[in-house]
Amino acid sequence: MVEIKKILFPCDLTKNASKILPYVLSVSEKYDSMIYLLHVLEDLPKWYSGFYDSRSSMDLYQNKALKRAEACMDKLCKEQLQNCPNFQKRRVFGDPATEILKTIDSEDIDLVVMGTHGRKELDHTIFGSVAEKVVKKSPVPVLVINPYKIR
Repeated sequence: MVEIKKILFPCDLTKNASKILPYVLSVSEKYDSMIYLLHVLEDLPKWYSGFYDSRSSMDLYQNKALKRAEACMDKLCKEQLQNCPNFQKRRVFGDPATEILKTIDSEDIDLVVMGTHGRKELDHTIFGSVAEKVVKKSPVPVLVINPYKIR
């Protein structure tokens, strides 16, 4: 019998996340699972080091991004997870696909539930680049939901 005790929900904190979360909650309730809500912030020094005057201004911008992500995640949890006793919030910096795969391994995740597209929407015809990488490389099942098709 399949046991799903740990569910990873990589979340970009957009309206799409709110559309997918009811599916995460449904699976969690059925299996009495812990939900790991993961938000990955892009690692700015890696991509934009030439655009900032100094390391301190980049750090300031990253700290602002982290505080905004925390506020958005808190709002999502307050509005949609108030009746869910089993969840943890995580925010990390890095490449989204890489951090999702690391979390699968480090937390011994049983199932990943994620959207087909994130912020970049229709950059890829079927899947977004993050979803595509996770589906191809994940050692556990990945339930992929198209938020644009949910009624």
